[in-house]
Amino acid sequence: MTQPILAAENLVYAAGRRRLVDDVSLVLAPGSLAVLVGPNGAGKSTLLRLLTGEIRPISGEVRLDGRPLGAWPGWRLAAKRAILPQSSRLAFAFTVAELVAIGVDGIGQGLSARDRSRIAAEAIAAAELTTFADASVDRLSGGERQRAHLARVLAQLAAGASIEGRQVLFLDEPTAGLDIRHQMALLETARTVARAGNAVLAIIHDLHLAMRYADMLFVMREGRLAAHGAVGPGTPAAIAGAFGVEPEHIPVLAPAEPMRQARTARLDLAAPCL
Repeated sequence: MTQPILAAENLVYAAGRRRLVDDVSLVLAPGSLAVLVGPNGAGKSTLLRLLTGEIRPISGEVRLDGRPLGAWPGWRLAAKRAILPQSSRLAFAFTVAELVAIGVDGIGQGLSARDRSRIAAEAIAAAELTTFADASVDRLSGGERQRAHLARVLAQLAAGASIEGRQVLFLDEPTAGLDIRHQMALLETARTVARAGNAVLAIIHDLHLAMRYADMLFVMREGRLAAHGAVGPGTPAAIAGAFGVEPEHIPVLAPAEPMRQARTARLDLAAPCL
């Protein structure tokens, strides 16, 4: 059996007397795009912060490639996993090119300055931001800023791949602010990253997109995992229970043909970088 890239066991995290994450265990397998869904306040973002090591659990453990998360030095973690947060604030007026360069700064063994420049340029081009490379990020639209940060994350993974063979990509509501074409492009990119032997975990509020792209679906409610598994006929009922609505209010997968037609216009964001 293939070892999971990331395994979380019995994670607990509390704020005061309230348990935001309550005894959650999960695994992220190589080659899999996992999607985390649940109502507001279910604990999704807190769980993501635990899995990335941003915060520490009261109890339980996160293991990355079999090692406790805390045992990984920072420089190895930077090569091993990348995070696209829900929102990012920049302290300085970076240009797109400068922001993406941060993604490769100091990451990757044996990468020359030319290699790093190439990786950054390819990530910017893949995100369709070449004409904005010298523009200040804070002057871009919300969707363009999100794509700039996505380019940074893709560049980080590409540089880190020179050190780590298996990586993890975390996405916290990555489609927010994007139009439908770029939503689909981003999730196709996440799927491409996973298919390269990595693991991806994304928080997605749009249940249509979640059910369309997830290999594995994790459903949270009140800090706990209410259900998990591959998307199938029983998925609407499992999701409905977590959201407290009737199953008929949960979207079912639409016929595949319209989606295949729409995907012909996608951006293949990851291919040039990985």
